Amino acid sequence: MLNQRQALENFRRLPPVEPQELDGLWKGHGIPTGHPLDGVLENLGWFGKRFTPDMCADALLFQFSPLQLTPIDPARIPLRLALRLHGLGRTWMARSLFSAFHRSLRARGHTASLQTVEFERTVSTAMIYDSQPIVDHFRRMSEKRIAGVMTVEGDERRYFFELERIDDVSVRSLA
Repeated sequence: MLNQRQALENFRRLPPVEPQELDGLWKGHGIPTGHPLDGVLENLGWFGKRFTPDMCADALLFQFSPLQLTPIDPARIPLRLALRLHGLGRTWMARSLFSAFHRSLRARGHTASLQTVEFERTVSTAMIYDSQPIVDHFRRMSEKRIAGVMTVEGDERRYFFELERIDDVSVRSLA
């Protein structure tokens, strides 16, 4: 497991990515660094993100059945509480409750937008959440893999993750 400093150093070395390169569906997984959300999203069924050509995004896509994705509205997630009670997010009870109530958390449209911003002395694409103080910054690992780091306003800790482009059209979304 990397620590936060090592993960940030690795991220800084990666080249920038342009917004139009992100268009499509991306499968994600966290990179353990000791962040409170390590393992939480995966436990709850996080699939990844979807970006559109008009620079909009489904920030949180979850998979509750094999061929369907559900976009969750981040505005309905109590972020500060989730960061404080992160240990509960890794339990079977949290997974069961989230699965049972996911329809009431469903987004009714896109929940974020893409912009180019400077982060760690490099201008690259970032996803700005519409209703939470969250910015996901992206850098290119390869043509089909993107590194991400989630920043939360007022919190120095960073959540690191990777996204891999999905070309399989058999997975569809409820949105």
